[in-house]
Parts: sequence; structure tokens; C-alpha cells
Amino acid sequence: MGRGAVDLQPRPRRPARHPHREPGPGDRPRHRQARGERPVKLAVILFNLGGPDSRAAVKPFLYNLFKDPAIIGLPAIARYPLARLISSRREKTAQANYDIMGGRSPILPETEAQARALEAELKRQAPDVEARCFIAMRYWKPLADETAKQVAAFRPDEVVLLPLYPQFSTTTTASSIKDWARNYKGPGRSRTICCFPTSEGLVQANIDAIREAWDAAGKPSNIRLLFSAHGLPQKVVDAGDPYEAQVRATAAAIAAKIPELSDWHVCFQSRVGPLKWLQPSTDDEIRRAGAEGKGVLIAPLAFVSEHVETLVELDHEYAGLAAEVGCLPYLRARTPGIRAPFIGDLAEATLVSLGRPGGARPFGAWMCPDGLSKCACRASIDSVEDGEPVPGAI
Repeated sequence: MGRGAVDLQPRPRRPARHPHREPGPGDRPRHRQARGERPVKLAVILFNLGGPDSRAAVKPFLYNLFKDPAIIGLPAIARYPLARLISSRREKTAQANYDIMGGRSPILPETEAQARALEAELKRQAPDVEARCFIAMRYWKPLADETAKQVAAFRPDEVVLLPLYPQFSTTTTASSIKDWARNYKGPGRSRTICCFPTSEGLVQANIDAIREAWDAAGKPSNIRLLFSAHGLPQKVVDAGDPYEAQVRATAAAIAAKIPELSDWHVCFQSRVGPLKWLQPSTDDEIRRAGAEGKGVLIAPLAFVSEHVETLVELDHEYAGLAAEVGCLPYLRARTPGIRAPFIGDLAEATLVSLGRPGGARPFGAWMCPDGLSKCACRASIDSVEDGEPVPGAI
């Protein structure tokens, strides 16, 4: 087929949902298989953080994390020894956290479930496409170099890069896409979905999870809804990273459709070191709610699968803090996982992207406001500078 126009017939779940979008492959009513042609081969690369699959993998996982220039923006000659030092110092504490989850991170099996669900949804929406989902983790297996070989062997006509980070950041999405570009030299026309912070399926999946947690607790009235996202140093955001703006947009989109939980706030977890991070912190918001006689319902906002930040930090550390400060009840919504609205959005985002030229574009109605210089839509990901050192990482 070559690298010309894609001839597909996807079946969108809600055809009128994005009237503003560019014409996509679904706007071309032709059936390749009906004409005896082979299906278009589509490779969808799902990116995520990764996590250790055993206690022995904790230290190398941490080393891979801290040697990333997007995390510690020092020259390699200084960054690599520092990464070895940090990973050695943090190994035992991190192992204790993973022990709570059975000695390993669940992020890979959860992402594999999402990949299977997405393949099935792509087959439903676009039966003329031979779609296969591949997983490339940033800091532990399967890493990009291994996945790149699998994708090249598949010999796709089209490649869609789909980070499982709803909100773009130089420290997550940009790092993963750069890593992929260094490793993949195989066939296929490529484009990137840089973010989807306000997509309808993401929003609905979070609403469903929040309502389930609230309903299961008997719909308590003294509840404050806390949207908790992973934090970043303030200086990263001040340098033009769009992450905070997108996180707040996600929270506002969800809250607008849950009027019964009108008391809500955005907060940020996982803070380390003395440098100023995004505010307010989740632990401070829990203390404040307790002092005001309120319980909280925590909705993890920037995570689409369960892992250490949800199963340990939210379910153990913050639950313990809530009990100490009288912030009760303490409820927690689940991540989107394989909920149908979320998986449907990923499929639609993938197929819509095939109808446009290469480069990075968001899915849904979102567009970063002016002034966010690190937005992937306003500058190529390759031009996005690596991050600043993260103080306190040692």
C-alpha cells in the first residue's frame, strides 16, 4: 500500500461527537477487504511509566528513572553516578512499598489488559484494519528498544503513538516519545496523540468511578472531592510545561458533570525535596478537610491504571493520615482502567489521528492556551528541552 492515504472504515461510537475535528479515515466510505485488498496494518504504541516486576527489579527500575534527563537534567557524566546513588539509597524503602502490592508493580498487567481491550474496540470500530497494540514502558520492561523490534517485525503501514498520560508533560509524554524515536527505525507513517485531558470518555470513566465510590459509602454528605494528580516542581511548570493547566482542565470537566459533589479541589501528591512543588499538596488538603469536619473522596486524576501512587500512597499512606486527623470518611475512586468510555476514546483517538498529517496533536476539544511554550502542539516534541534536576531525589 505504501505511505499514501489510509483507506479505512472505522465505526465511531458517537459520530457527531467532535464536529470540529479534521476529516478522518472514517469519512472515506470504502471497504478494502470487500475489494480483495489486504487490511491496513496499524501499530498502536501504548506508553506508560513501567514498574518493577520483582523485588530484584526495584533498584534497576529506579536507576533507569533517575538517569532520564527529563527527570534529572544534568550532563550524563554527572547524572549516571547520581542515578546509581539515588537508586541505592531508595531501594529498601521502595521495596517495602512494592511488598504491599505483592512484591511487584501491577502497572504492566493493567496496561496489558488495556491493550487487549483497545485491540477489541479497534476491531469493532474499524473492521477493515489489522490493529495490534504494543506496550513500551519508560523505566522497566518492556522497554522501547525491545518493543521497537516487535513493531518493526509487524511491518505496519501506520503507527500511532498513544501515551497513557492524559495530560502532557515534558517529564512523562515527551520523555517517552523521544525514547521511542531513538529506538524505532522501522516502517509505517507515524503520528502522536500528545494528550487528551478533556476527552469525553476519560471524563465519563472518572465520573463513573467517583459515583461508584460515593454510592458504595452511602452517599455521605460531608464529603469534599479531591482530584489528586502527581506533582511537579513549580519551576518545571513556570518554564512552560502545560501539565498543571491540563490537570486543572480535567478536574473542571469532571466536576461540571457531578453537581452533587460541588465542594471540590485539585491537589498534588508525591512531593519530594525542599523545592517548591505544585500546590496545594494532597496531604495538606486532607489535613484541611479534617480540620473543617469533612471527609474526602480522592479521585486520582493523572493516572489511568493502578500502581504504587494509588495502591500505596493513596490507599495506605493518605488513608492513615486521614484517620489521624479525623478526615472521615476517606474514600477513593478507582482509575479508568478498562472502562468502556475510556477504551472507546482511545480507539476513536487512534482512528481520528490517521486522517491527519504526522506530528503531535491532542484528542478532544482541548488546545493549550498561549504562553505554554512546552506544549507539544506548538513545538515539536524533539525541541522540548529535558527537565531540571529534581531536588530532594537523593
